[in-house]
Amino acid sequence: MSNTPHEIQDEFPEYVGKMHELKVSDAHFAQLLEDYRDVNRTIHRAETEVEPVADPHMEDMRKRRMVLKDEIYGMLTRA
Repeated sequence: MSNTPHEIQDEFPEYVGKMHELKVSDAHFAQLLEDYRDVNRTIHRAETEVEPVADPHMEDMRKRRMVLKDEIYGMLTRA
Protein backbone atom coordinates (compact mmCIF):
# COMPACT_ATOMS: atom_id res chain seq x y z
CA MET A 1 0.00 0.00 0.00
CA SER A 2 1.29 3.40 -0.94
CA ASN A 3 0.39 6.69 0.68
CA THR A 4 1.58 8.60 -2.36
CA PRO A 5 -0.95 9.28 -5.11
CA HIS A 6 0.04 8.09 -8.60
CA GLU A 7 -0.45 11.41 -10.39
CA ILE A 8 -0.35 10.89 -14.15
CA GLN A 9 2.26 13.58 -14.77
CA ASP A 10 4.53 11.80 -12.28
CA GLU A 11 3.98 8.51 -14.08
CA PHE A 12 5.00 9.96 -17.45
CA PRO A 13 7.10 13.07 -16.78
CA GLU A 14 8.60 12.95 -20.27
CA TYR A 15 5.11 13.47 -21.75
CA VAL A 16 3.88 16.42 -19.67
CA GLY A 17 3.95 18.78 -22.65
CA LYS A 18 2.22 16.25 -24.90
CA MET A 19 -0.41 15.66 -22.21
CA HIS A 20 -1.23 19.35 -22.15
CA GLU A 21 -1.44 19.51 -25.96
CA LEU A 22 -3.76 16.52 -26.14
CA LYS A 23 -5.85 17.70 -23.21
CA VAL A 24 -6.76 20.93 -25.00
CA SER A 25 -7.13 19.39 -28.48
CA ASP A 26 -8.75 16.00 -27.81
CA ALA A 27 -11.92 15.77 -25.72
CA HIS A 28 -11.56 11.99 -25.30
CA PHE A 29 -8.03 12.38 -23.95
CA ALA A 30 -9.17 15.14 -21.60
CA GLN A 31 -11.91 12.83 -20.30
CA LEU A 32 -9.38 10.02 -19.76
CA LEU A 33 -7.22 12.36 -17.68
CA GLU A 34 -10.22 13.43 -15.62
CA ASP A 35 -11.32 9.82 -15.09
CA TYR A 36 -7.78 8.84 -14.09
CA ARG A 37 -7.58 11.73 -11.64
CA ASP A 38 -10.92 10.83 -10.08
CA VAL A 39 -10.19 7.13 -9.61
CA ASN A 40 -6.66 7.87 -8.46
CA ARG A 41 -7.87 10.25 -5.77
CA THR A 42 -10.51 7.77 -4.64
CA ILE A 43 -7.84 5.08 -4.35
CA HIS A 44 -5.58 7.40 -2.41
CA ARG A 45 -8.37 8.28 0.02
CA ALA A 46 -9.09 4.57 0.51
CA GLU A 47 -5.41 3.69 0.99
CA THR A 48 -4.99 6.38 3.61
CA GLU A 49 -8.22 5.20 5.25
CA VAL A 50 -9.91 8.57 4.88
CA GLU A 51 -12.68 6.69 3.06
CA PRO A 52 -11.94 2.95 3.43
CA VAL A 53 -13.41 0.48 0.95
CA ALA A 54 -13.69 -3.28 0.79
CA ASP A 55 -10.80 -5.17 -0.81
CA PRO A 56 -12.74 -6.28 -3.92
CA HIS A 57 -13.75 -2.67 -4.60
CA MET A 58 -10.14 -1.51 -4.13
CA GLU A 59 -8.98 -4.16 -6.59
CA ASP A 60 -11.57 -3.02 -9.15
CA MET A 61 -10.51 0.61 -8.77
CA ARG A 62 -6.84 -0.28 -9.21
CA LYS A 63 -7.65 -2.26 -12.35
CA ARG A 64 -9.63 0.71 -13.68
CA ARG A 65 -6.70 3.04 -12.98
CA MET A 66 -4.36 0.67 -14.82
CA VAL A 67 -6.67 0.50 -17.85
CA LEU A 68 -6.89 4.29 -17.95
CA LYS A 69 -3.12 4.65 -17.56
CA ASP A 70 -2.54 2.19 -20.42
CA GLU A 71 -4.95 4.04 -22.70
CA ILE A 72 -3.40 7.41 -21.82
CA TYR A 73 0.10 6.06 -22.49
CA GLY A 74 -1.03 4.58 -25.79
CA MET A 75 -2.42 7.91 -26.93
CA LEU A 76 0.73 9.73 -25.82
CA THR A 77 3.03 7.41 -27.72
CA ARG A 78 0.90 7.42 -30.88
CA ALA A 79 0.48 11.20 -30.96
